[in-house]
Amino acid sequence: MSYFEIFTDSSCDLPQNMIEKYHLQVMQLEVFINDNPPVLNNQIDATEFYDLLRKGANAKTAAVTPGFFEEHMRKSLEDGKDILYIGFSSGLSVTYNNGALILQELMQEYPERKVLFFDSLCATGGQGLLVYYAALLREAGKSIEEVKSMVESLKDRVHHLVTVDNLFFLQRGGRIPASTAILGTALQIKPIIVVDKDGKLQNVSKARGRRGAIKTLFKMMQENAAMDELPYVFITHSDCKEDAELLADMVREELGPKEIIISDIGPVIGAHTGPGGLVLCYLAKTEKGQ
Repeated sequence: MSYFEIFTDSSCDLPQNMIEKYHLQVMQLEVFINDNPPVLNNQIDATEFYDLLRKGANAKTAAVTPGFFEEHMRKSLEDGKDILYIGFSSGLSVTYNNGALILQELMQEYPERKVLFFDSLCATGGQGLLVYYAALLREAGKSIEEVKSMVESLKDRVHHLVTVDNLFFLQRGGRIPASTAILGTALQIKPIIVVDKDGKLQNVSKARGRRGAIKTLFKMMQENAAMDELPYVFITHSDCKEDAELLADMVREELGPKEIIISDIGPVIGAHTGPGGLVLCYLAKTEKGQ
C-alpha cells in the first residue's frame, strides 16, 4: 500500500505537535494586520495577535492562494505520493475551492497518482477533528479511498458550538448589526453560534454572562454527543485557555471522551472571533443545525 499525504489548511487549528506527529501538510491562510503586508497564519504568535486586537488593531484575512497550493501539492505528487485534501468550509472561505481547482489540474498531469478531496463544511476544531481522524485511520493502515469514505461520511454530523466574549468582532464582520452588539455588550449577552449544514455560521441562542455561555455549550453537547462512535473532542480558544479547560473538565466528567484536544484558534479565524472566542467540536447523533 502506497503512503499518501493528508493535506488540509491552517483553519483546522491543530496543535503543532499533532501536525508534526502525523506529518500533516497544512496550507497557510494569510492575515493582514493594519496596513502591513500579509503574513502566513503560522508566522504570527497567537497570544501576541490577540494582544494587538485588544489594543485596537484591525485584522483582515485571505484564503490560501492557488500558487501556494500548487507549489506544495505538486511536490508531493512528484515525490510519488497520493493526496487526500480535507478543506476549510466553502461556506466561510474560497480556500477549499482554490485547493480543489489546483488538484483537478494536477490530476491531469499526474494520472498515475490518486488525488482525492472534499469540502469538510467545518472549521477550526471541527475541521481538526476530521483531519485527526483521517490521520488515525491512515496510521491504522486504511487506504486513501477508505479514509476519504469514512471521514467524509461523518462531516455532516460534526457540530461546532461557539461563543465569543466581545460582540464587536462579529459586528465588524457583518454577522450581527451594530445595535445588537451595543445592547448585547451592555447586558452581558453572549451569543451561541453553530456551523450549519451549508458550513456557514448561524446564531441559534444566547446566554447571560460568560459562565452561562460555557454551561450552555456543554448542555447542548450533552444532549446529542455520539462519543460511542468517535470519542474525541476538540476545544479551541482565542486566548482564553482557562475557559477552555473549564469546559473540558465538564465534558470529561460527564461524557468520558477518550481524548480532549485543546488548542489555540489561529489568527485567521481569531480575526473574526476576537479574543475570548471558545469553540466546542464533536461528533453528534444529529446533522449540523439540528
